[in-house]
Amino acid sequence: MNTHTHNKSQLKKQLIRFLLATLITAALIGLLCVSAKAASVTFDLGDAPDTGDGSFGVVELLFLVTLIALAPSILIMMTSFTRIIIVLSFMRSALGTQQSPPNQVLVGMALFLTLYIMQPVLTTVNEQAYQPYREGLITQQEFLDTAVVPFKEFMLRQTYTDDLNLFLSLSEDGRSAEALIVNGPEDLTQIGLDVIVPSFMTSELKRAFNIGFLLFVPFLIIDLVVSSTLMSMGMVMLPPSMIALPFKIMMFVLVDGWGLLFGNLVKGFR
Repeated sequence: MNTHTHNKSQLKKQLIRFLLATLITAALIGLLCVSAKAASVTFDLGDAPDTGDGSFGVVELLFLVTLIALAPSILIMMTSFTRIIIVLSFMRSALGTQQSPPNQVLVGMALFLTLYIMQPVLTTVNEQAYQPYREGLITQQEFLDTAVVPFKEFMLRQTYTDDLNLFLSLSEDGRSAEALIVNGPEDLTQIGLDVIVPSFMTSELKRAFNIGFLLFVPFLIIDLVVSSTLMSMGMVMLPPSMIALPFKIMMFVLVDGWGLLFGNLVKGFR
């Protein structure tokens, strides 16, 4: 009975907190709307190439904050990061070293490899889009249209034709990737990001899992050899994974596994 009463009181407290948070949020939103309607809220951000006065309205500011919040996810989906981090995770699982290397090390290594691989794309964006926009030679819309082209070309080079056809068929565009290739490479860059990004991500997942399978094979052979040896010696109670781990680490170090892995990952994109 006491437990039921305690749970009921806790539920009431949480409900009161939720109602208070909802009321405060509604009041803030209403105040912002009234202020925005009563006066034009602008933020001076310096000279802008588009307008010349550098003023930002509330809607533009909210859009900018949302874009900054989503930028890491967008860049991860449009770069080589996904394949690299999945392959590194498979490598750690195949070795059987539990949490070594730790997640922070794998993510940091994947980020720096991604920066190294994407350097030509970023250089092209800087030269063809950012610098002209900074000098006021092109508008903001032209900057976005120009900056996205190198990313599209990079993603399309890594995308399987079957995956591109799949998402083209799911979209309103009834054309196939083969028809676009025949018409010219420039037609491929006219495809929207809503088709290119999921196609690229699907192809990256396929490649990452294929690489993961190939990574598991040699270590699986070591596990089988150690397990069969222990069985033949009658050491049934001894965990095979504990005995196989030093042999797997030794083989990985002797063949310069990390160097081979990183080198082939970079070469796979270039």
